Amino acid sequence: MEPDELKAAWRMLGQRLERQEAIQWHLLRDRKLDNVRSTVRPLFWAQALQAALGASLLVLGVACWGRNTEVLGLFATGIALHAFGVVTMVMAFITMSLIGTMDYTAPVLKIQKRLALLQRFYGLNAMVCGAPWWIMWLLVVVGLAGLGPVDPAAGTPPWITWSFFISVAGFIGTVAAVYWHRHRRPREDRTWEESAGVRRGRTLLEQIAHFEKE
Repeated sequence: MEPDELKAAWRMLGQRLERQEAIQWHLLRDRKLDNVRSTVRPLFWAQALQAALGASLLVLGVACWGRNTEVLGLFATGIALHAFGVVTMVMAFITMSLIGTMDYTAPVLKIQKRLALLQRFYGLNAMVCGAPWWIMWLLVVVGLAGLGPVDPAAGTPPWITWSFFISVAGFIGTVAAVYWHRHRRPREDRTWEESAGVRRGRTLLEQIAHFEKE
């Protein structure tokens, strides 16, 4: 074989190897991005359940205040349940939207930024819709009681009063603990705020970014 023919053969072989490597890389990238999509899917369905819970609270709240317009305590309880149900639904729908509109064909850096946004909003969602349950469970109990016959002249049972003060103390303690974590721990150490799916998705994206740099 002549030297020119040998050079041409080596060049062709090199091009084929490069094409094969590119194909393998794209297959690997697509597989890892599919895994990212799979890791955040459970969070989507969890938010769907949260939206259903919010709808239930809204219905309970409307039923409670609608039946007890002359009983101030039950009327206020119904309004609070109504409002919290709306907030719970809205936060769930926004989180679902962030998950559902994520473009997995975009550059890795853009996907990482979108996942970081999802992480931050998930933390806000967990705080806004999670911590108040220290108090909301009591309002749910009172709201359910308000669906039955109520004596407007009856006073507030002592157990409700004590439960309310204990719940408020628990709520304040939870908020204080979150504040302490946010301001005392390093900014990078925020894994306690993440869902397992988001954390796993971030790891997979970091692996893709590492391979792209090599």
